[in-house]
Amino acid sequence: MNTLLYISSSIFGEQGKSTELADTFVNQLSTQGSATKVIHRDLAAQPVPHLDASRFAAFITPADERTAEQQAVVKFSDALIDEWRRADTVVLGLPMYNLGLPSTLKAYIDHIARAGETFRYTANGPEGLLQDRQVYVIATRGGQYQNTELDTQSSYIRHIFGLMGVTDIEFIYAEGLNMGSEIAEQALQQARERIAGNVVAA
Repeated sequence: MNTLLYISSSIFGEQGKSTELADTFVNQLSTQGSATKVIHRDLAAQPVPHLDASRFAAFITPADERTAEQQAVVKFSDALIDEWRRADTVVLGLPMYNLGLPSTLKAYIDHIARAGETFRYTANGPEGLLQDRQVYVIATRGGQYQNTELDTQSSYIRHIFGLMGVTDIEFIYAEGLNMGSEIAEQALQQARERIAGNVVAA
């Protein structure tokens, strides 16, 4: 059975456009024919705590020296990482807020990008430890930023996932959603068509 990890990060939950499109993608992939188990990590409904000094200290403290509180912090992070290790495919719903990631998504990434677990440092630089899998990023924006210097999201996602060894990443954009109903509907329809095309090809 294939495992699909679905990460949604819209502050609007099910009403968010990134969630709406990602839901469509996940539903189509999971009903395509081959049996698929879906793990849904909803960062709006269940936000991951933001990284602070005490949580970071738990990550770098040797296992046999961790306090009970530190063990709980690491156990939570380990569970998030295990979802990636189990996943054959990842779908990420990614809205843009103030030209960046949702803060809940950044907090989530800070708990899975861990030295010694998902990457390691070597004499030749960092080496990813996650086995590569297909990642689809459903990126929704109020303006139009793709291929401009203001699109900080795409490069960050490629770099941070690449750090962990995940490089097979495809972006599906729906931009200009706050630029009038005609532009918004055209962008959403194009995204739906891209989604349908990827489902057929999968």
